Amino acid sequence: MILSTLTSVEFPVLGDDVHEIRKRPMSEQYRLTLPERYPLPARAGDVRQLGQLSGSACALECAEIAERHAGPVMLVVPDMQTALRLRDEIPQFSRQWVTTLADWETLPYDSFSPHQDIISARLSCLYHLPGMERGIIILPINTLMQRVCPHSFLHGHALVMKKGQRLARDVLRAQLEQAGYRSVDQVMEHGEFATRGALLDLFPMGSDEPYRIDFFDDEIDSLRLFDVDSQRTLNEVERIDLLPAHEFPTDQTAIELFRSQWREHFEVRRDAEHIYQQVSKRIWPAGIEYWQPLFFNQPLPTLFSYLPAGTLLLGLGDLHQAAERFWQDIEQRRASRGIDPMRPLLPPESLWMRVDELFAALKQWPRIQLTRDALDDHAGHTNLHYQPLPTLAVEAQSKKPLANLQRFLAEFSGSVVFSAESEGRRETLLELLARIQVAPRLIARLEEAEPGGRYIMVGASEHGFINAPLALALICESDLLGERVSRRRQDSRRTINTDTLIRNLAELTPGQPVVHLEHGVGRYGGMTTLEAGGIKGEYLILSYAGDAKLYVPVSSLHLLSRYAGGADDSAPLHRLGGDAWSRARQKAAEKVRDVAAELLDIYAMRAAKAGFAFRHDREAYQLFCQGFPFETTADQEIAINAVLSDMCQPLAMDRLVCGDVGFGKTEVAMRAAFLAVHSGKQVAVLVPTTLLAQQHYDNFRDRFANWPVRIELISRFRSAKEQAQVLADTADGKVDILIGTHKLLQGDVQWRDLGLLIVDEEHRFGVRQKERIKAMRADVDILTLTATPIPRTLNMAMSGMRDLSIIATPPARRMAVKTFVREYDSLVVREAILRETLRGGQVYYLYNDVDTIQKAADRLATLVPEARIAIGHGQMRERELERVMNDFHHQRFNVLVCTTIIETGIDIPSANTIIIERADHFGLAQLHQLRGRVGRSYHQAYAYLLTPPPKAMTVDAQKRLEAIASLEDLGAGFALATHDLEIRGAGELLGDDQSGQMASVGFSLYMELLESAVTALKEGREPSLEDLTSQQTEVELRMPTLLPEEMIPDVGTRLSFYKRIASAGDGDTLADLRAELIDRFGTLPDAARNLLQCAALRQQAAALGIRRIEGHDKGGFIEFSEKNHVDPLYLIGLLQQQPGVFRLDGPSKLKFICDLSERQARLAFVERLLADFAEHRI
Repeated sequence: MILSTLTSVEFPVLGDDVHEIRKRPMSEQYRLTLPERYPLPARAGDVRQLGQLSGSACALECAEIAERHAGPVMLVVPDMQTALRLRDEIPQFSRQWVTTLADWETLPYDSFSPHQDIISARLSCLYHLPGMERGIIILPINTLMQRVCPHSFLHGHALVMKKGQRLARDVLRAQLEQAGYRSVDQVMEHGEFATRGALLDLFPMGSDEPYRIDFFDDEIDSLRLFDVDSQRTLNEVERIDLLPAHEFPTDQTAIELFRSQWREHFEVRRDAEHIYQQVSKRIWPAGIEYWQPLFFNQPLPTLFSYLPAGTLLLGLGDLHQAAERFWQDIEQRRASRGIDPMRPLLPPESLWMRVDELFAALKQWPRIQLTRDALDDHAGHTNLHYQPLPTLAVEAQSKKPLANLQRFLAEFSGSVVFSAESEGRRETLLELLARIQVAPRLIARLEEAEPGGRYIMVGASEHGFINAPLALALICESDLLGERVSRRRQDSRRTINTDTLIRNLAELTPGQPVVHLEHGVGRYGGMTTLEAGGIKGEYLILSYAGDAKLYVPVSSLHLLSRYAGGADDSAPLHRLGGDAWSRARQKAAEKVRDVAAELLDIYAMRAAKAGFAFRHDREAYQLFCQGFPFETTADQEIAINAVLSDMCQPLAMDRLVCGDVGFGKTEVAMRAAFLAVHSGKQVAVLVPTTLLAQQHYDNFRDRFANWPVRIELISRFRSAKEQAQVLADTADGKVDILIGTHKLLQGDVQWRDLGLLIVDEEHRFGVRQKERIKAMRADVDILTLTATPIPRTLNMAMSGMRDLSIIATPPARRMAVKTFVREYDSLVVREAILRETLRGGQVYYLYNDVDTIQKAADRLATLVPEARIAIGHGQMRERELERVMNDFHHQRFNVLVCTTIIETGIDIPSANTIIIERADHFGLAQLHQLRGRVGRSYHQAYAYLLTPPPKAMTVDAQKRLEAIASLEDLGAGFALATHDLEIRGAGELLGDDQSGQMASVGFSLYMELLESAVTALKEGREPSLEDLTSQQTEVELRMPTLLPEEMIPDVGTRLSFYKRIASAGDGDTLADLRAELIDRFGTLPDAARNLLQCAALRQQAAALGIRRIEGHDKGGFIEFSEKNHVDPLYLIGLLQQQPGVFRLDGPSKLKFICDLSERQARLAFVERLLADFAEHRI
């Protein structure tokens, strides 16, 4: 057999979007070059059939055909599941790029619209498809049957913008709106744009990143990429290609055509929510794509019209049966949904090809039909002799579990190549083979295999084969072990820092309660511009008890915090001028003093008991990091560096890493574990469930595969004898990393030298386990990983008792989970399951009652007979549960009816819908964790929270469901934990009850009081409310200090910046804010510059102990606090040297009299004065 190798190849890209179009470096991949055993069909209508393609042979032959064929190849398969599997398998064997054309991921005539990211990927693929020269495009038969927009529409509506191009902004805005782009305040998703002065932000369809366009008059001055999360610009580019925002035109001509054709097909109704009326007003209702033909004056073409001449078609499996089945689904759904007068439906033929039409079109192209079965000996038929492997599976109950494999290896004289999914799985496979004295040689490519040898490599093949003519057998780990661990692809994304995330929680919306430090709890009523002394300023309106109003200038926004101590509508509003607030504040301050003292005791214990400073061998650590198959996100990097820094200190670490499900917390833990093991210490990994322990064990084994590190597992899946041996080895120091459930905390687990405890999902452990973990805190370094911290854990972290790292950046291209709260409806359940299974996905159906779970599964089987259903719950026998979860992992069934056993279960990227029955019975952290089971790949994921009627639910349950439905954003775990604080009441930090002084003053102010008290006690002072109030400095220079509405139209964004400016702690922060404002909104107007300069003066004045500065046309005054830091001798000198300018007004006020009618002169005078005070600071 002839084998050829490839060097690294950079592939052509269809478009910028690599969500579906995947570039693959090939340096570690190979292609099997086979002798020509059949000619390729060349003319239209020529057909060849290839048979006997078992296991991964189909991927191998598709790759071989693509190499031999001079043009592109389109592979048509029965379903999306097969398409995705082949997309992953083929690149092992081919140098060509491989892509799938995304389908809409909706049901026929659905009332859902596809996600914007899916439309973006489709448009990019369709736009570039006619120019495709080589490569393989894979698609299921139902995607091929769907009609598409004309290519002339895509080319006619595409725009190109280049640096230096002359283009009027209002013309561009009109063009974008005509192309279907949405005007928003802040660009976050594909198909959006925002204008601010000379800047225009835009997220083009078909692009991975959004752009910021800076105009100079009517000329494009610069084109820059920017980050969606931080909104800061990145690098500059020379041009932008824009595709339309939808797969149909949205200009006025198209709308008129739609209206005209609608009237030809249907009756026009006057209801405002009717499709006709909405489109007439340029509103695009959900599911509008199923009226796409009405926007065009000719029938929709098929995908065949996009294919370049010379395309070769490949078909796999029984395509006719799959097409017939899909057409039946279309007709059934039309029959069941066509009775709604608000949504009359078009005939199927206008949206999809009929089955006979499809196969007539297929006959117009040269094609090859692939099948696993043996073919008759007819002309055009070729059997390729890839046979299925004999049964090789390990028989765990047998005395000789590997007897089948031994027999096969003895009888087969050709080359045998074992294939494992990852390096960790390869190590597991090697250990298994060592039991039968088989030691295969490691190879990177098939070309290294010699006749008759035994080899092992890492590859993506799912099932092996045996080919006698080639004297080759490929044996995959799933052939032996029946399981396969999927890898997900991630890319780097930029980040938002922790401060930004916490700050965003404080952004206000009208009607929310807020806390003013001086006046207590009021209700935010919006913002207004008032004129005082001829100077315009922006004020927040706060409503208090008795309909009293308080106008707070934006420069005093640092005195406000969002109230988080209970529900918004039950917040206790205070009376302006009353003493209830001062009493509540004083009482909270006294309580805080005790809490602060307790915190300091814990700090002192940690500090007194010196921890272990771990060794950081940079060279070894870098080698370990290189084994991470994905790029770390910026948030991950920050968290990793913080953890490593803590571990290298001679104090015990206690750090909480909060990151949403699937955001990469495990890699942070693995790097910490590597540092600990490399320093000679043992590591314990504590997890709440056996299934999660098994997954962590597999992942750790995989990650440490190339290092001499022994990793073991304490689990109920292991026998008592095996566990006893592991515990003995742990006590002797032979085990480096031990993973397990709460059994790790029991007394019989002895450690030789434990240095690091990693706790995953702490909120899942009981009180006794938490107390045991708490007792270990002063002895070992503790790293806690969580998606949704329990409120008490979050309080401890935010108060500084535990260090906090937040991973808020999702892996690239991951979509937020669409969450629906619905009363139980069998039609909703059926649609949700079919929507997922028809796109090749899987469904979790959560039913948390073991006694009646079988009835629930039977009910589902009647409702959705097409589904393959299994049951999983915690009361099943261990082995049986493990088998069910493995079968679900391998997609042997597609609906798992289960209890909360899946809450911290294994990672199944193909499960993208979860249906939770009686969602009102679950806590917020549980709901978030359960929802995190889906949405772990690049498909739109759905969560259905099914409830009884509202009257049957508690008020708290309704609020929990509202909170989780409102937070669809990825990275919402942190926000949900603070919502939990509000719903439950914040609770005392160190006690178990969920009430206390926090409710009276609000969470944010309570934390400020606590921080102030801790600082005072550390400095040996008795804490006082004065510590907090004396820090508040006012600067009033009688000049406009605001962010004009024309600069930042969105009230929320403006308010956020006011809050950030008022709360800025130092000059560097203000400089960063200034740079961000210029970057996002262009040149700053005078009022905005004044605002930043006054904020800088307030910082300088506060550091000197100055309480108030006031300035006007003829002078002003400076008022000092009792504990100021200005040298009194310098002040006396000032009075003596310039008696005409300075004089004292009372014991604490310094007046200045001079001409300051020029505003800039006024600013400069105060700046110079404060600089002189700073030089004479005491």
